[in-house]
Amino acid sequence: MKNVSKYTRQFFPVSSPRRRWADKSYVDRAPTWCSVDLRDGNQSLIVPMTLEEKLDFFALLVSMGFKEIEVGFPAASETEYTFLRTLIEKDLIPDDVTVQVLTQSREHIIRKTFDALRGAKNAIVHLYNSTSPAQREQVFCRSREEIVKMAIEGARLFLDISKEYGENFRFEYSPESFTATEPQFALEVANAVLDVWLPTKDKKAIINLPVTVELSSPHVYADQVEYICDGLHYRDAVEVSLHPHNDRGCAVADAELGLLAGADRVEGTLFGNGERTGNLDLVTLALNLYTHGVDPKLDLSDLPKIADIYENITRMPIYDRQPYSGRLVFAAFSGSHQDAIAKGMKWREENPDAPWNVPYLPIDPADIGRSYETDVIRINSQSGKGGIGYMLEHNFGYLLPRKMREDVGYTVKEVSDQAHAEIGPDQVLRIFTENYVNINTHIRLIDYRFERKPEVRVYLTVEIDGEKRELRAGGNGPLDAVSNAIKTRLGIAFSDLTYEEHALTKGSSSQAITYVSITTSTGEKVWGAGIHDDIIASSINALFSAVNRSL
Repeated sequence: MKNVSKYTRQFFPVSSPRRRWADKSYVDRAPTWCSVDLRDGNQSLIVPMTLEEKLDFFALLVSMGFKEIEVGFPAASETEYTFLRTLIEKDLIPDDVTVQVLTQSREHIIRKTFDALRGAKNAIVHLYNSTSPAQREQVFCRSREEIVKMAIEGARLFLDISKEYGENFRFEYSPESFTATEPQFALEVANAVLDVWLPTKDKKAIINLPVTVELSSPHVYADQVEYICDGLHYRDAVEVSLHPHNDRGCAVADAELGLLAGADRVEGTLFGNGERTGNLDLVTLALNLYTHGVDPKLDLSDLPKIADIYENITRMPIYDRQPYSGRLVFAAFSGSHQDAIAKGMKWREENPDAPWNVPYLPIDPADIGRSYETDVIRINSQSGKGGIGYMLEHNFGYLLPRKMREDVGYTVKEVSDQAHAEIGPDQVLRIFTENYVNINTHIRLIDYRFERKPEVRVYLTVEIDGEKRELRAGGNGPLDAVSNAIKTRLGIAFSDLTYEEHALTKGSSSQAITYVSITTSTGEKVWGAGIHDDIIASSINALFSAVNRSL
């Protein structure tokens, strides 16, 4: 690209980073979660939420287990102010949930913010000001010293005004544009604020390190976070918080590495909604922990319901391939993938207490409310016999013989290929039934009876092209006798008859299904299936199905 020369590094890496975080292989505990859907997420919507929608979204977050929820910028608009007052006055905030509000470092704005919090049982008041060179020089036209002074003045206002209200407030400070700020200066500003607040272990302050714009690879952010954690005053009385945005598509990685680097808390949104490319997706981060055996302390057991509420309120669609929550993230269309998943699921049935380790499925879809029947094995022209057989077995109880799965697979794939479309479970069943089960296109079975003298003899009544025929023959068993009658009386040659049968495991438990294969005189193997309340009848139906299909 011709304009590459105008770009240069906009971030400040830590010189001589210690990188203790690089010695850790995974995050081993859940962070403190703070949802910013109702502020950061809401302000990025084309149509911001109404009061009722915000109340519904707040209730959703509470039901999921969030204990800290940023509810808005109450001094910014009457809607924001009214929302917070409604939560408090209608007693909609559980005792164990803390609401968080954002404010700039200006006295009248801070006062209105604290006024909006009157009566709140627990609240975090979040102060921020920009610290990066670009913001200092281009936006605020202030020196580093003036930026520090601005932060200190805001911190003092927090202390003084909060004493007038006497509520249970905690304070949070963000050096906005942290990732574009010199790490030494960001640390200087944060410590100046902490020296005003004098946090204690019983009343911790929060220092938030926002990836306001993502400018570097995640390891650089981890270095910056570790540097701040090592240099903060009152470290045991401070929660270090992360707030990654997703401009480079690395917000989840930023958060995971930031937690390894010593952070205690994360701010983000459901499904990553937010300005530009969005915020950290809290659902993805939480379920990443879950797949490593770490309890995320959030309830995501009905993710489809959460996703529906989110989409209805925000009017923002969740991408089909979004980790865990997308419509197609568990879908396997590839034949080899389907075969591996089907075999893996079978292995799990035999080893239910083993750790989850199914090929191609990093998480058990059932744990988050997804369905194997509709979400995992999906059928199109790329699918294989394993997936189609799995779908018939797990949706409808048909345990097709291995060789028959291949035959049925080609039949289903041909329909999908011609239609250029996906084939759903009901369509697969219809294709299987119409092409293999109780087929009487050429020879229709009307009636039969058996005698034993001492061999088994069968008396068959069939209809061929509208004409009834009576057939009889003997054999060493019922199916052999029927087979001999078809061969000798109708002159239809076939060999190598095989069959398998079982009771249907879904639907009517009184029905049986039989699968029969025959080899024609030209060497072609042909399959048929029969279903009936009587196992003998199902076997005869299966044989006639195979014979009719061979004709």
